[in-house]
Amino acid sequence: MESQHYFSAQPSGPDTRKPLSVVLAGERRELVTSSGLFSPDGVDKGTAILLDTVPAPEGSRLLDIGCGWGPIALTMALASPDAEVYAIDVNERCIALTAENAQRLGLDNVTAGTPDDVDPSLQFDTIWSNPPIRIGKQELHALLLRWLPRLAPDGRAWLVVQKNLGADSLQRWVAGELGEGFTVRRAETSKSFRIIEVHRVVA
Repeated sequence: MESQHYFSAQPSGPDTRKPLSVVLAGERRELVTSSGLFSPDGVDKGTAILLDTVPAPEGSRLLDIGCGWGPIALTMALASPDAEVYAIDVNERCIALTAENAQRLGLDNVTAGTPDDVDPSLQFDTIWSNPPIRIGKQELHALLLRWLPRLAPDGRAWLVVQKNLGADSLQRWVAGELGEGFTVRRAETSKSFRIIEVHRVVA
């Protein structure tokens, strides 16, 4: 698998663009990909399940945590052309690819960058993520606690996590950490994946 270094800011291996033909938002799209990132050759199973399962994104500010080459962020932007879509990743190659793929699709509502590039005062109406479970529990927990509390009132996050990689324990942990003001539930089970919904309740 080429993705062993995809959590690195600067992945090893040559950054050689190659064509990528995938279906996003119901249509075939001609994009580009490279090595040194997660699922470089197409939409991975978990992301496909997320995109097929969750309701259309709502609101004016949307977030993709861990954007890779951009399948989630691009789908959000195609579905909500009037919304601002933020695509974040620590991998500089992923950030560049997401920006380039957005440009290829004529999407001017996608902002790709590192987590530190995002204004810390912003809140998000919808968050979609196939979170990087393999970065380790401590780093994953820190990542989720950085972004899930930034849901806007009545905002929803949808996370796809493999059952055998701890989806149920992660759901319990998120519920315990966020506490009052949020509801956390298993919204769907598909194949070996769970869809976890986090809802920021309006006070």
